[in-house]
Amino acid sequence: MNKALLFIPDISGFTQFVQNTEIEHSQHVISELLEVLINANTQNLQLAEIEGDALFFYKEDPVPSQEKLLAQIETMFSAFYSHLNILKKNRICSCNACATAPNLQLKIISHAGELQFIDVKGNRKPFGNAVIEAHRLLKNSIDSDNYVLISNELIAGIELPVAYKSKLFNFHQGSDTYDAKEIGYQYSKIEPSKLQLKAFEEPKFVSFEKPPNLTFEKNFHVSAEVLLEHITNYKYRHDWAEGVDEFVYNENEVTRLGTEHICVINGKHLNFITVTKKGKPGQIVYGELTESPPPVDQLYQFFIITPVSEKECLLNVETYWKAKSPLKKLLIALFVKRIFIKNTEKAIQRLQLFLDKGVL
Repeated sequence: MNKALLFIPDISGFTQFVQNTEIEHSQHVISELLEVLINANTQNLQLAEIEGDALFFYKEDPVPSQEKLLAQIETMFSAFYSHLNILKKNRICSCNACATAPNLQLKIISHAGELQFIDVKGNRKPFGNAVIEAHRLLKNSIDSDNYVLISNELIAGIELPVAYKSKLFNFHQGSDTYDAKEIGYQYSKIEPSKLQLKAFEEPKFVSFEKPPNLTFEKNFHVSAEVLLEHITNYKYRHDWAEGVDEFVYNENEVTRLGTEHICVINGKHLNFITVTKKGKPGQIVYGELTESPPPVDQLYQFFIITPVSEKECLLNVETYWKAKSPLKKLLIALFVKRIFIKNTEKAIQRLQLFLDKGVL
């Protein structure tokens, strides 16, 4: 029986992160990171299981070469930390989950051994001592939460030199004993600053040379964080945004700068992207931009939340629109502006009623 690769990326700090932060947003963050790691699979590894905060991959013969394995490890670390960078720089939510997500780390366990398989409701699952050993290696004596561990069993197959060094990797020898059996390995702590992180376009702060076309103001007897969650969590939009047939969005993603969603109104798809602009100190500014609704060329709507106390905040809604042609400007003045006023006033009233139910 040929040996197989067992490969386990595990998000470090998951338990404390979930227990000490807002549950829904922490679940979204972990889901996003697991999806990022799955998409970073370049060696056609088979995903056997999603194990809470970890992924269990395997690959039957042939096991990837030393070069391909190290490249796969680097790719996953780079993808992971690139996404943490986005979470850090593009967040608008001030909750503990979104604020502390960039502190998460990653460890990867790589092992090799003979695999057996069992069938669970038509799904082929790896089974055997090698699987048990790979998972036990997650509990080791390495004084770090950000590293790669390669067992001696795998090292022998890929011929990784003792204490291998490169720009990213600096391997050291180690071992731990499990059920009276010592398992040796090499490990390398990973320094995120040495990774080639994926570049992304940082959203720009929008600025305007004129006052908003429409403004509304209302006090809410909830915290600023609760009000922000009701506005930015699109699963609540049906409860206060009237006239929308459907909201299309990524349910496993925390809303941040650059995220997109679609409003379907009378069969028409209106595309929105999250933006922001400068606010006063202490204010939370969430904005949306669409270029979809005629006759407007661009429509910006900002929800500006100013905390008053722990259980009270002030909401200012500012709407800006841009129309290039004189005809469009005339249509807006004659018809569209009144519709915007009516819809915004009604939405704010419905939002107040929704909040009064104490959903969150």
